[in-house]
Amino acid sequence: MINASQLPPALTVEHAAELLGISRRSAYRAAAAGQLPSLRLGRRLLIPTGQLLDLLGINQQQAPVKEAV
Repeated sequence: MINASQLPPALTVEHAAELLGISRRSAYRAAAAGQLPSLRLGRRLLIPTGQLLDLLGINQQQAPVKEAV
């Protein structure tokens, strides 16, 4: 387990998928459908950590997040 405050400001889609327990493909589909907040920087698609935690109803300062294995 890691603290949510130790996560970077933005996650790769792959890292976000691991944290959510969904496949990489499902995460890309959710981002394309607007169900998962995303930010495109050049060719990279990133998931803003704060928005993801808000979407999940997780307090960013105190809640632990399961570390992806």
